[in-house]
Amino acid sequence: MHILKTWKGSDKGLIEQLMSRSFPDQGIERKVQGIIEGVEKGGDEAVADYGARYDDVRLRPDEFRVRKENLARARRQVDKEFITAFREIERNLAAYHRRQKPADWRMDAGNGSTVGERWLPLRRVGLYVPAGTAPLVSTVLMGVVPAKVAGVKEIVVSSPPSRDGEINTHILAACAMLGVEEVYRIGGAQAIAALAVGTETVPKVDKIVGPGGIYVTMAKRILYGRVGIDIVAGPSEILILADDSAEPSFVAADLLSQAEHGTGREVCVLVTDSPLLVEKVRKELESRVGSEAESVFKKKLLSSVILVITRNQAEALEFANEFAAEHVEVMVRQASSVAKRITNAGAVFVGKYSPVPIGDFYAGPNHVLPTGGAARFLSGLSVIDFMKRVSVISYTKKALRGALPSVAKMAEVEGLEGHAEAVRIRFGRGGT
Repeated sequence: MHILKTWKGSDKGLIEQLMSRSFPDQGIERKVQGIIEGVEKGGDEAVADYGARYDDVRLRPDEFRVRKENLARARRQVDKEFITAFREIERNLAAYHRRQKPADWRMDAGNGSTVGERWLPLRRVGLYVPAGTAPLVSTVLMGVVPAKVAGVKEIVVSSPPSRDGEINTHILAACAMLGVEEVYRIGGAQAIAALAVGTETVPKVDKIVGPGGIYVTMAKRILYGRVGIDIVAGPSEILILADDSAEPSFVAADLLSQAEHGTGREVCVLVTDSPLLVEKVRKELESRVGSEAESVFKKKLLSSVILVITRNQAEALEFANEFAAEHVEVMVRQASSVAKRITNAGAVFVGKYSPVPIGDFYAGPNHVLPTGGAARFLSGLSVIDFMKRVSVISYTKKALRGALPSVAKMAEVEGLEGHAEAVRIRFGRGGT
């Protein structure tokens, strides 16, 4: 654990240090670029080779796609309690994401001209579902439900198999319950490359969404432009803004809940103006993890926790907004009022009974959120990510004539005479 006794607004070093955990080094970039180029050249065989090399999974290309009967079998194998929970969460997500769906609009701009927008669903979307340290079954819901609300017709899931070549049963069952029939046993950067450029077995998609490890994240970053992506998300982050009214056991449990993703690069921050709370939280952490942190996993947990002391709550708020964490919990007096002053966050959790897992699994908002400070300019996954906006412009002859002087002047300034001519020709040589 790390403690900063006093933080001042002029001190950006700690925030920069924390954000840097989200950015992989150039060695990773070169390696992932090589994988992408390999998939482009070698197609299915390259994907199979990378799976054997990096994941110790040996599959033939004709084994990449999960058969429908395997999806149906997985659906039968899960217990009733899981199905009940799954359907309840699905309803919450659908209700929330339906509120996000934008409507077409049309405006009369005068003199016979109209402008507007049409919102159209993407045709084919790929969802990456991690299954390394933990099978993220909830990510199936977080990706598929908003895609369905948006109207996407072709939803593809790719998830890394275990060494026996099989995908987690609950991930397969989740796909089956949501009507996803195209599921691939492919993980890592090679999965992102296959979805982006296409292979003999995997038709390319229009956009790739979903979280992933460092190789997946880098592959998405490199391939952006050739394929759409949601966000470039790094390791999990939580920032807890607390005062001396916070329950130390709640704070410690919430910090560890995000640290348990287990990469050692997670950022789990308590920021408070109460030194007494810090000492109490330290004791709670040591009690839960063990004061000596003898195991590798325990050391990873503790290495992700940072305890920051500020002089007052205003500085704590400033720190939170500068850091722009993926998850921000507000555990202070008058939490609702203070939460309104959080302007940079992927999601804000208000009050001591709103821990991050309620958002990760249940409440309705999406858990695919920006990290590494990107919450300053990006939002979490939403229905809009599965749609595109098309402008619609309609002018009558009278309206176009009225616009001609302004169009011609702008074309003259930009040195694009052909643009002006394309309008003028409609009023001369038979266009009158």
